[in-house]
Amino acid sequence: MLKKLIPFWLCILCLVSVLLCGCSSQERAEIVIINGAEPESLDPAIITGQPDIRAVGALFSGLTAPDPKTGLPVPCLAESWEISPDGKTYTFHLRPGIRWSTGQPITAHDFAASWIRLLKPETAANYANLLFAVVGAEDFNAGRLSDSSQLGIKALDDNTFQVTLCQVTAYFLDLCSTVTLSVVPIFAVEESPDQWIRREPLPVSGPYCLEQWRLNDKIRLRKNPLYWDAENTRNELVDLLPIGSSVTALNLYYQGEVDLLWDKELIPSDLLPIMLQRPDVHSFDYLGNYFARINVTKPPLNNPLVRKALSMAIDREALVERVSKGGGTPVVHFTPNGCANYDPPEGCPYDPARARQLLAQAGYPNGKDFPVITYLFNAAAGGAAKTHQKVGVELQQMWKENLHIQVDLQQAEWKVFLSMVSGLDYDICRASWVGDYNDATTFLNLFISNSGNNRTGWKSKEYDDLIATAEKEVDLKERAGLLKKAETLLIEEAFPVIPLYVYKGVACFDTNKIEGYYPNPVDRHPINALHKKKGTADGH
Repeated sequence: MLKKLIPFWLCILCLVSVLLCGCSSQERAEIVIINGAEPESLDPAIITGQPDIRAVGALFSGLTAPDPKTGLPVPCLAESWEISPDGKTYTFHLRPGIRWSTGQPITAHDFAASWIRLLKPETAANYANLLFAVVGAEDFNAGRLSDSSQLGIKALDDNTFQVTLCQVTAYFLDLCSTVTLSVVPIFAVEESPDQWIRREPLPVSGPYCLEQWRLNDKIRLRKNPLYWDAENTRNELVDLLPIGSSVTALNLYYQGEVDLLWDKELIPSDLLPIMLQRPDVHSFDYLGNYFARINVTKPPLNNPLVRKALSMAIDREALVERVSKGGGTPVVHFTPNGCANYDPPEGCPYDPARARQLLAQAGYPNGKDFPVITYLFNAAAGGAAKTHQKVGVELQQMWKENLHIQVDLQQAEWKVFLSMVSGLDYDICRASWVGDYNDATTFLNLFISNSGNNRTGWKSKEYDDLIATAEKEVDLKERAGLLKKAETLLIEEAFPVIPLYVYKGVACFDTNKIEGYYPNPVDRHPINALHKKKGTADGH
């Protein structure tokens, strides 16, 4: 059957190529990457999506950076650091002579101001909780502390940046490598708080400058000659294309117009099993999951029995087989297997009979009087790899067959989708998360009550206390036990989320042409590590 699909897809690709042909007189980029959806922003403090994170990671740098091969933190704008004997104070020494792309020196004061800006309530940063281990940070973000000088964030001088933590945080250096904690040009932010990212030229601290951002066309990056490690940035020019259509993406790749396609969703799911056999299609495990968020503030979804029934009515094995086609592994726990020093709980298995009992207990026997609810997902522009829509269709059918309830599907453009989810303007919505660092808390911290990434309306003091206690626990076994209790509460009792499957990464590129892309647990692939092999022509 799959072999018969190939000629069909080739026909489609050829038709699309007619629309896409025509040469541009613009300078050809050395590497062209399909980056998924159009970024919502390029401001490190407010981004949340993977396309945004990839682009911003090329523009702005932090104290540490992810090693391309392992994903572990290595020195970046900080060349060294010391950690106090109690493990709570980090003193970073910035590299001498580091500068913004516009020539001004980058100082420890810039780092302090960037981190304080991230924590300010008015910034409304969803990732502000990454700094909650810092003394005073959580209270400052919540508005309970107004004096930023009371924070454990200090510039001791122009080249020395000191951070004091509330408790030992073994993965703090990993946090420092996230794009959210990158240094930003406060002098530009203060001149135009809402539009600073549109400044020309934009002062950046990363390996690339923003030469062009044309909406729904491309983000063009040019090598930053003032970057501290510019000699190892091998490409002068890189283009990131905002393409959500698998047909367009695959066509551009096989026409030689694109060098790297790094989203599994941009490969037609019907072709994925065959494509995985190709030498230029690379699969790897990483810390990422796909799940459904539930707005627990709306009846009947404010009843945990209903939410548990919805979860137990899902046949995840069938879901993955029909939708993911080898690009995922079904799970009933939230944290992916492979998180360091942690084993997730068992979760609640597929059991439609039990699911119907739970729904009856909630007052809806055999689905009677259950109101119509909506499943929200973001649009994918054309093509057959509309994974989010396919997942929605499968869930809709399973809930109808097993619970006799009606679930309508609602599609929204990416930015509208993000706004609706953040504003709790939904019933159930699709969601995914890729770990920012290799620890279970990168997943479990999403659902503490004050997390900007919670977006379910669910709050639990018990859950918050378990996470907070775990964060202070030094003994790894005890810490893992506390985190497991928290996850058990999350996915066996409360169900503000429904786990579906964990990702397998898939990227398309020719290893005879491209070097510098390595599989790693956090799926971080710095663009400045990518380069064409010697002797490979720049043309496609």
